Amino acid sequence: MLIRPFSPSDLSSTAALWNTCAASGEVLYCPLSDEDFLNKFTAGEGCQPDLFLVAECSGTLLGMIHAVAPGTFRGSQDGTGYITVELVRPDHRGTGVGRALLEEAIRRLKELDASVIRISSTNPVNLSWRIPGTPGHDHNNMPGVDTQCQGYPFFASMGFKTSHTEVAMYLNLEHYRMPDEIHTLREKLRTQGIEAGPWSPALGREFDGMCDRVGSEYWRDVLRTETEAWIQGMPNQDSRFWPDGRQPAGPRTLLTATTEGHIVGFTGPVDRQVSGRGWFTGICTDPLYERRGIATVLFHLLMQSFVDNGSQFSTLFTGTDNHAQRIYLGAGMQPVRQFSLMTLNPEEVSL
Repeated sequence: MLIRPFSPSDLSSTAALWNTCAASGEVLYCPLSDEDFLNKFTAGEGCQPDLFLVAECSGTLLGMIHAVAPGTFRGSQDGTGYITVELVRPDHRGTGVGRALLEEAIRRLKELDASVIRISSTNPVNLSWRIPGTPGHDHNNMPGVDTQCQGYPFFASMGFKTSHTEVAMYLNLEHYRMPDEIHTLREKLRTQGIEAGPWSPALGREFDGMCDRVGSEYWRDVLRTETEAWIQGMPNQDSRFWPDGRQPAGPRTLLTATTEGHIVGFTGPVDRQVSGRGWFTGICTDPLYERRGIATVLFHLLMQSFVDNGSQFSTLFTGTDNHAQRIYLGAGMQPVRQFSLMTLNPEEVSL
């Protein structure tokens, strides 16, 4: 068996392996054309030729693994490397192919100064996956290792440990109806001087206080980008916030809770992916304004906005211990899968 970097001549066999595993239901990944497969694993941010490896024997592909090295993508954390995906042909599992591929990927990541190796959604190479039991509805990024697939016990046996568990939740928007109590709660917030709804510049755009208290530079970045697009009357120019890589036609709806010029809660921006998924970056409430129902109102307004823009479904993932699950369940979302975010200290692995 030979383990070597991927070459263009491997494209048809590696893409076929990917699609065979996806079609069988062994993994939840969305199928990929040869072109999309090549772009995903060779042309994207963080992709390096020496970290996309294949295993072959006498010219026959046995398996593949893709990894991302520290410092090779925007916003990368020092010392963090990633395993993106590993697949082995069904008739060669249990023969050492998977172990050999992973050990070689770990060895190469160590040589590139990886102090920790993760399997998580912070990998710049996003893998779309299909929601089980739906007509092809998808999520644009897998948050970790599906706990129901064979990869979960395999990575655990190789020394990877679960650092966090996420639950994926799903709502078919055909079934969404905004409860009357949301309108009542929204009016109650108004009596407290808090306006919950679509943001406009007249409402004010001070959000640093909230972001400081939440401790999130990501939310600060999102709010800065989206509010500036509104003020300029132009589409958001930052490709990180385009679903499916599409540039929006104009400023997108941003749902906020504001008081006296301060943004104290937000969700959005509201958009729709080509697949019909209602897309947003997340939901956030200023800790100083929690327990007033702000997140509940904003989330229901978000679901209604998706209905209004023609989205067919919505998905999200959240920590299994996150109390916000009650908000999502209250809107009709249902848990569909759990994912393990796994980490490995490469120094603990003997190669």
